[in-house]
Amino acid sequence: MSLSKFISRRVAEVPPSGIRRFFDIAATMEDVISLGIGEPDFDSPAAIIEAGQQSLTQGQTHYTSNSGIEELRRAIAEDLDRRYGQTYNPASEILITVGVSEALYLALTAVLDPGDEVIIPQPCFVSYVPETIFAGGVPVVVDTVVDNGFQVTADQIAGAITPRTKVLLIGYPNNPTGATMSRERLGEIAALVKKHDLLVISDEIYDKLVYGTKHVCFPSLSGMYQRTILLQGFSKSHAMTGWRIGYAAAPAELLDAMRKVHQYTIMSAPTTAQWAALAGLRHSQADMDTMVAEYDRRRKLIVTGLNEIGLKCFEPRGAFYAFPSVAASGMTDSEFAEQLLQEERVAVVPGNAFGEAGRGFVRCSYATAYEKIEQALERMHRFMQRHG
Repeated sequence: MSLSKFISRRVAEVPPSGIRRFFDIAATMEDVISLGIGEPDFDSPAAIIEAGQQSLTQGQTHYTSNSGIEELRRAIAEDLDRRYGQTYNPASEILITVGVSEALYLALTAVLDPGDEVIIPQPCFVSYVPETIFAGGVPVVVDTVVDNGFQVTADQIAGAITPRTKVLLIGYPNNPTGATMSRERLGEIAALVKKHDLLVISDEIYDKLVYGTKHVCFPSLSGMYQRTILLQGFSKSHAMTGWRIGYAAAPAELLDAMRKVHQYTIMSAPTTAQWAALAGLRHSQADMDTMVAEYDRRRKLIVTGLNEIGLKCFEPRGAFYAFPSVAASGMTDSEFAEQLLQEERVAVVPGNAFGEAGRGFVRCSYATAYEKIEQALERMHRFMQRHG
């Protein structure tokens, strides 16, 4: 008996993640240097681990409020107010989630009706388009380009707006490009959002990982608080990927709808992880500063190295990714990634995994040891001497 008839069409039509295939291949090989995984190579800071352990020994092993523990929500509100001057009510406008992935799911599910259009600049995180489809929405892709620093413009967004447009979904600092957005350009987008009465879902998970620039929080722009669902978390900035802890911040009416989906789907985020995240906010700033400084050191190494071997790479100013062009190799991005893995045991992710606008590029994560990056660049140099 075929069970395929029972599978939802919209789920069946979404292809598997383009990232996973290369990880699966690399896992079967020896001596692979991975520049593919988008997670910190640092362990969680000691204060975070100790707080998690204490929560268990103190019997904090039960459900929390659907919204999350009050202390964590208050600390998040204070952090956003201190860094961006944006005030949220921790009782009604902050929701603790199972990573930013759940926050994205909740936001799209809570606001989309079937056929609503969501404008999505690409290249982008691999979940944006599939999650929009799963929620019944229609993704409308806008391609960004390297000549513009992979920054989406208000004019591009305006050209994609139709009577069915409801949401603009943006993610800066960007995965996979490492691009950041200027205040001027975000201001132009904010004016357009207001003019066309749109809602913005702003994924800012990498906001604390910026280099030589200052992150602009979208809801802090004039008039944008009431039009924005802010997605945030601890996975990248606090090296807490395995703890699965994120949050959403939004006006109470929007957050009530998201909380309703959260109540029926998850109940509450992991209790231990919530106490650990609270310790991260209170006690781990020095650890975070150390990690950011090391990412910056690696960023300079990998961007310089890629350019020197002929893989032209613009300067990423956020996250921990470089996104070089592979045009000099004469290969497609998929061919480049496959042959580099087979010949030199270096794993990168083809840019097409992040949308059509990523074709011709590969994502190289510098969230790995400096010495490993040096070795990877040596191997990639040999590869380019043969194929460049």
